[in-house]
Order: sequence, then structure tokens, then C-alpha cells
Amino acid sequence: MKPILLALITVTSFANAHPENATPPGKELPHAVLTGNGGWTFETVPGWGKLPDGKNLGPTHGSVLSGSDGRIYFSTDAALSVIVYEPDGRLVKTIAPECAGFHAMAIRVEGGKDVIYGAQLPKGRVCKIDTDGKILLEIPNAATGEVAGGWNGLTAVTVAPDGSIFAATGYGAQMIHKFDAAGKLLKTFGGKGSGDGQFNTCHGLAIDTRFGEPRLLVADRGNRRLVHTDLEGKFIGIHAKGLRLPCMVDIMGDFCAVAELEARVTILDKDGVPVAFLGDNPDTGQWANFGVAPGDFKEGIFTAPHGLCFDREGNLYVQDWNATGRVTKLVRK
Repeated sequence: MKPILLALITVTSFANAHPENATPPGKELPHAVLTGNGGWTFETVPGWGKLPDGKNLGPTHGSVLSGSDGRIYFSTDAALSVIVYEPDGRLVKTIAPECAGFHAMAIRVEGGKDVIYGAQLPKGRVCKIDTDGKILLEIPNAATGEVAGGWNGLTAVTVAPDGSIFAATGYGAQMIHKFDAAGKLLKTFGGKGSGDGQFNTCHGLAIDTRFGEPRLLVADRGNRRLVHTDLEGKFIGIHAKGLRLPCMVDIMGDFCAVAELEARVTILDKDGVPVAFLGDNPDTGQWANFGVAPGDFKEGIFTAPHGLCFDREGNLYVQDWNATGRVTKLVRK
């Protein structure tokens, strides 16, 4: 199935609709474009998430969340740390500077309020924070000496319905560690390889409730597949294979969006079958390329999708792995 990419000329520019994001003369925003196919067609929002001062976001090597209030959270490796936007792209605030480098995040409601779990790669710790950035829980490197394979190379975190916390060392020993809600280690599973129950860069984690009992869905990047385990770490099966370096996933209804580092986003159905490809880049030189300059970005074309999420309306937000930072909003048509 080939992606569809169509130019869409708009009468009213995004900058006119959002004067706080106005672009200086000579640097006009590109036209919105369509990407995807059939019921999975999306329109880009040029300039979405641009900082008011025109500065770069800084290195984006993280993930994206949609809160229960509709606000969007992007993590960065820069001093901005976690950037909070309104759905229309207006900057609300930046939070948790001591948590810069959240490589992955998960969000859930606890006590009637959103809380964010982050896997902080530079400091080798999992933190739970509130939406103002206050740290509520930390699972630090020093407290996990008992973890088999160590705690280095922390790439992913997710939280089960019962509050159990799962974290993966996809840049390390390829292990997944399960903790209780207070951060006590319960068990460890995985290990490097391509067999059942093994991983080669277990890069992203999500809780999958589409099949009855909750499962863990693992983006097994180096093996180019998604796999399921149960919440005790028992291998269930391969959900999808032949992917282009899957980094992270987000689930909406019966469908799953996959951020693939080799320059596209894929929508999978409940059987793991692709139903749409978004932003597929024909320039293989830009695939998984951290150094693509902003001047070389093409509207609606990705370079290295690393994190993504759906919002309540089914729109998608995508973060490319990029030295200067790149975020994209796709509005479902």
C-alpha cells in the first residue's frame, strides 16, 4: 500500500489565524498538505508548536502525550525539558527542568489529576511528576542495584491499570523491569536476541487493552517488530513485523500508530496489518537522520519519527528525532 501525499492550498494562512506565531517576511510558512489514505487521511498544521521567540526547540529525542484536558506534552533534551501546548499550538509553559531528557513518557489519571511518568535517559531514572513538574516519585539508578542487567540505557516506561510500572533498558541489557506503584522491583524479563521473549532495542512500551486482559506491547526496534507479553513478562506473540525501526506506539480504539525511525508513521489494525502510511519520506538520506536542518524539512514528510500520540479527536502529534527539534500536528480529516 503506497501513501498518498497531496498539496492543499489554503486561503487563510496559519500565521493569520494565529498572530502570535506570525512568520517574518521571506520566511512564510508552507501550505498545509494531506498525508495518509482513506479513513486515515490527515492534514498538517504548518508552524504548529513554534516557539514565540522563534528559537529552536532544542534536541528532540523523546515522546508526546495528550492530557485529559487536551493539552499536549512534548519532552526534549534541552533546558526547556517538557513543553506544554494548547491543542492549537500555543505555548502554555515549560516544566520539570530537572527532568530534561525524558526519552519516553506515559500519562494516567490518579486521584482525579493527570500525572506523567518519564524515563529519563541521561540520569537513568524513572520519575512521576504532576503537570506542573513536581516530582512525586523517583525510581533512581542507585536504588536499583538488584536489577538484573543493570539500569543503564533506560528507554521506555508505561503503567498498567493496577499502577504497576514497567521500564525498559533498550539502550542497555534489553531487559524490562516491573515495579509496584511505590517503585519496588517485582520482576525482570527479556534479554538480548531475536527469539521469543527477547529484544534488540526494546525502545517503546504501551499497555494494550484491545484483547481482554491487559498486555504489554513492546516496540522491539532492532528486530523491526512489535511483540506482546502478558503483564508477568510471558511472551504472547509477534503483533507486527517488517517495520522500519519502530520506536514508540500509541493506541486508539482498535488501531495503533507506530513511530518508525526510518521516516514514516504507520497505522496498524488490531491484527497488526498496516492500513495507512503517513509522511513517508522518499529521500532515504534523511531516514533516521538526527542532523536534518530545518531548511531541509518538507511539510508532511518525516525524517525520524521517535514519539507520537493521538488526542481525543483522533489527531496525531509526532516528534522527529532531530538536533534542532521538530514537532508536527496532523489533523484527521
